[in-house]
Amino acid sequence: MTTVDPDFAASAAREARRERLFTRINTADKWFNVLGLSWVTPILRAAAGDNPQAQVKEIWRLLAIPLLAIAAFLLLWGTLAPKVQTSLGAVPGPAQVWEQAVFLHEDARAKGAQKADFDAKVAQLNERLIAQGKEPKERAFTGAPTYYQQIWTSIKTVFFGFLIATAVAVPLGIAAGLSKTANAALNPLIQIFKPVSPLAWLPIVTMIVSAVYVTQDGWFAKSFLISAITVTLCSLWPTLINTALGVASIDKDLVNVSKVLKMNTWTKITKLVLPSALPLIFTGLRLSLGVGWMVLIAAEMLAQNPGLGKFVWDEFQNGSSQSLAKIMVAVFTIGIIGFLLDRLMYAIQSMFTFSNNR
Repeated sequence: MTTVDPDFAASAAREARRERLFTRINTADKWFNVLGLSWVTPILRAAAGDNPQAQVKEIWRLLAIPLLAIAAFLLLWGTLAPKVQTSLGAVPGPAQVWEQAVFLHEDARAKGAQKADFDAKVAQLNERLIAQGKEPKERAFTGAPTYYQQIWTSIKTVFFGFLIATAVAVPLGIAAGLSKTANAALNPLIQIFKPVSPLAWLPIVTMIVSAVYVTQDGWFAKSFLISAITVTLCSLWPTLINTALGVASIDKDLVNVSKVLKMNTWTKITKLVLPSALPLIFTGLRLSLGVGWMVLIAAEMLAQNPGLGKFVWDEFQNGSSQSLAKIMVAVFTIGIIGFLLDRLMYAIQSMFTFSNNR
């Protein structure tokens, strides 16, 4: 009867566990890359004992160098900022900007407490009215929106405009990619309207929406529609162009197979065209969302529509000693949200085209 060396069995079990651990780390690495957290992988591998010296080099490249670059930027900013004098005083350094970020957070909490107190009083009033047999009254809180509310307004607006742009651009892009006639018809319009600035579209959109959307109790505020439609008009072009390019680049053998199988147009698009063109379509969607976010801030500033753009303009007009620091808080907020929006679209792309990321 053959006996198994206990040390050999234990060693084999440890090696099997080690392999399973590295397999999980490699699987997670795909999502770390999607989320912009690629530096987590070498930390996990080093902790698992996978060539620590090589992993330290990766940690240095992926984490330490970016952190050092950020630290150098903050040091340079903090050194040079006080030397630049503006009409609102010296340019704020990192400490002053952080101070205003904390102030905006505390202000949002205070306004939230005020609204909760107001809603509680309105509820008590309506209870008394109901007890007296009277109709309850609806009263809206009239306080200024918080910084977070303005962020949320901008995010809702850009996504609404982006969804409309996607609904228009993807079908037109598919048509242009499949048909030379459709491409010839759309190409001049794309070349003419693609370079148009949002500042040119905004007055036209404002006048048309004001003329057409005359109701006062509709689903959307007029200012919301103006900003969203401006985003749509400026952000649909990258998706349209990339969709057309992706569809036109489909392998001709696949097209011939669809003809042999006598696929109808709908089946051809859903089973053949879209899966093959998805990588380029998502590239267009990521570009469109980035363009839409930039356009929205400009539109909100110019039209004084609610959102981060209006916050920046109001602080500029306010002219207080803290205004410039608050504007810089908004600048960092806009940049961080833009990065997160891109990561979100990349994550969605990875779920639909994951085979391309392996």
